[in-house]
Amino acid sequence: MKKKVDFLIIGSGVAGLSYALKVAQYGSVCMITKANEDESNTKYAQGGIAAVMYSPDSYEKHIKDTLIAGDGICDEDVVRMVITESTDRIKELIEWGAKFDKTKSGEYDLAKEGGHSEHRILHHKDNTGFEIERALLVAVHKHPNIEILDHHFAIDILTQHHLGEEVNSRRPDIKCYGAYVLNLKTNVIDTILAKSTLMATGGAGQVYGTTTNPTIATGDGVAMVYRAKGKVEGMEFYQFHPTSLFNPGESPSFLISEAVRGFGGILKTIDGKEFMQKYDERKSLAPRDIVARAIDNEMKTRGDDYVYLDCRHFDKEEMIKHFPNIYEKCLSLGIDLMKDYIPVVPAAHYMCGGIKVDKTGKSSIDNLYAIGECSCTGLHGANRLASNSLLEAIVYAHHAANEAMALTKTTSFCESIPDWDAEGTHYPEEMVLLIQSMREVQSIMTNYVGIVRSNIRLQRAFDRLEIIYKENEALYEKTTISPKLCELRNLINVAYIIIKHAQERKESRGLHYNVNYPRQKEY
Repeated sequence: MKKKVDFLIIGSGVAGLSYALKVAQYGSVCMITKANEDESNTKYAQGGIAAVMYSPDSYEKHIKDTLIAGDGICDEDVVRMVITESTDRIKELIEWGAKFDKTKSGEYDLAKEGGHSEHRILHHKDNTGFEIERALLVAVHKHPNIEILDHHFAIDILTQHHLGEEVNSRRPDIKCYGAYVLNLKTNVIDTILAKSTLMATGGAGQVYGTTTNPTIATGDGVAMVYRAKGKVEGMEFYQFHPTSLFNPGESPSFLISEAVRGFGGILKTIDGKEFMQKYDERKSLAPRDIVARAIDNEMKTRGDDYVYLDCRHFDKEEMIKHFPNIYEKCLSLGIDLMKDYIPVVPAAHYMCGGIKVDKTGKSSIDNLYAIGECSCTGLHGANRLASNSLLEAIVYAHHAANEAMALTKTTSFCESIPDWDAEGTHYPEEMVLLIQSMREVQSIMTNYVGIVRSNIRLQRAFDRLEIIYKENEALYEKTTISPKLCELRNLINVAYIIIKHAQERKESRGLHYNVNYPRQKEY
């Protein structure tokens, strides 16, 4: 089946939803998502969204904090654009129905997180992403020009390659015409033609064995663009959240929000001693890269499986008010936050690199935009400042929408794109091969390409992954197309890019720490 729309959106998080609401007034919008419409990384964003709202905070302070966290690799023009637009974009979210916590005086109850010099995190209890997603979905469903196709899996974007033309990374004029999409309800691969395509597919946390990301976070957008010869940057910078709940067997890992440390939570070793003062003067409120490495170092040198987060000194009423889900989750495991420490470990959390885009969200491929976690805008640099991600998504949705609306006025559909070639897809798929390969990829990345790396570990990871890549490509060519097969293929692509980018960076910077290139200011 061929379907034609003005705007195709792949992904249904805050980036895609806010973009959809903006472009819908200028044409037809089709949003596809491979799971339920509300399943995205946005949904699991507990802490909040950073924005300058009141004095003594200022744009300059927020800009400075972002640049410091990014460790010298941020694009300062991008940082200034995103931060100075933060207030207006927050007001827009509120107009769409998002509700943020307020104080008794009626002002927004702003939290403070690691790396921030002021209280500037708007939040809705400890499920801010869920609240934003809820509000945007309500607004999207009210718009007659927006269609959401849930349980539809994007296999690949359409380019000249599908017209039989040669496409390589040196061509400056690669064009996107839409996507091949597997309808999971009918098992039919449809061709969706679009004048403008937006990649808003989120992160790739499932490339690691322990992650706070949902199971859908398999790097699909980055992998699709990489295969289409689009530019991908900064993938060596993968952020590990310092404090996921240590609960073996649970996947994804439950996140203990950074806001808990902002509220006064203190990191301690298993014997109850503070340790962050050894690594940074900001102690438990240092940026995530420093805190995650410190925890990793303590665990390895002591031989412990986790460290503790101490919240016992919190006021119980305030704790439950601000972190009801965290409180209930811990209580369900027999952990009373007023009496017990919370066992925590770092977990893969946020991809700071991704599809390279300009200030309008335009990728290196014509007619293709990328926003949100799957993109590399230059905002985060070598390390994301806490709660800047949701802000980045809505600011870039605004700019990409303006650019795409102009594009569709001069762009036509590529009618000559052929339907999916189903040849070679009739053999039964062996799930055991996919499951084992997935575990191997996650094991390789966790053990060799994690928080602390080395040249020999990276090379070993590359050599092991190459074998899995060849096996899976052969499987892909001869077996029935399925989400699991495609997700594994995408994760292998993403793992390869992370390894290659890590090998190319001959220094330790931000989230990329290589023991062969130690930094003087850290252990």
